[in-house]
Amino acid sequence: MPGILGKKIGMTRVVNEDGTMIPVTIIECAPNIITQVKTEEKDGYNAIVLGCYALKNPTKNRRFRHLGEFKCENTEGYEKENNIDVNVLSDIKTVTIMSTSKGKGFQGVVKRHGFGGVGQATHGQHNRLRAPGSIGASSYPSRVFKGMRMAGRMGGDRVKLINLQIVKIIPEKNLILVKGAVPGPKNGFLKIERWN
Repeated sequence: MPGILGKKIGMTRVVNEDGTMIPVTIIECAPNIITQVKTEEKDGYNAIVLGCYALKNPTKNRRFRHLGEFKCENTEGYEKENNIDVNVLSDIKTVTIMSTSKGKGFQGVVKRHGFGGVGQATHGQHNRLRAPGSIGASSYPSRVFKGMRMAGRMGGDRVKLINLQIVKIIPEKNLILVKGAVPGPKNGFLKIERWN
């Protein structure tokens, strides 16, 4: 199986035998259900679409809370309505995780782009601590170039992290422990794929 859908629970740490501590993200992967099997003949490519119910109360609303499509070379052996659990990742060492990062609203240039402000004397500012400073010349080109780093909406982007190490899998609780931080808020849905 190329991947599974999960939900970010939080972070903790795992202690190795030599005493070193590894920060890990706890991901809950409730059994996913195959909702559709796409084939080369019918859809033009091979893929499996997984659905995941709302993990908090799966009996209240039988609609799928989250859907994810995973491309694969061969779809033989996969049938609609079959369950997929965390055991599909048991032989995998590293994964790719995709999620939506936390939205931070409208932010200024210091937080959004890392401008230095007065302390580092960037962009010609001398009396306003966190202002962006000059953004262009007057006579030529008489306009502001597209893509200029300015204040604006920050976060809420689709983020993909590759080559994340699986530290531990707890199949009886449907949990995966992945080394390091994962984008998105607590209880945010994640798409976990095999990393080659």
